[in-house]
Amino acid sequence: MPTEDTIKLLKECDAGCKMGIDSINQVIDKTDNKKLYSILEKYLKDHKKLQNKISDKLKEFGDSEKQPSSIAKTMSYLKINFKLIKGEHDKEIADLMTDGCNMGIKSIHRYINQYPAALESIKSLCNDLSELEENFAKDLRVYL
Repeated sequence: MPTEDTIKLLKECDAGCKMGIDSINQVIDKTDNKKLYSILEKYLKDHKKLQNKISDKLKEFGDSEKQPSSIAKTMSYLKINFKLIKGEHDKEIADLMTDGCNMGIKSIHRYINQYPAALESIKSLCNDLSELEENFAKDLRVYL
């Protein structure tokens, strides 16, 4: 039986991964650059694949998924749409996604530290998300 820390960490990782998916979905069709589009598409697929693993673990543990907070989703939506009013969509998209990656990395590690009794396999899954976010941010740098 998983510990309470395991379930809480897994749920936070689930919400973070879903936030990444939602953010990418908001911008992917607004890019003009085919290479940037391909990067967004790749990381959208990678986030979905990881989110499925997280979801499977939650089901295995008999628990439900966690949605990102409505406040976080609303703030993300407003920030994205405000920034994209300016034009230069590709630069703005890269900037927004990089900020999201950085916030995600900080959150993931904060939760790993907050729930130290979580199973190592779940911490590893969360570290996979952190690594995904780091690679995503690196791939976006050429568009900043």
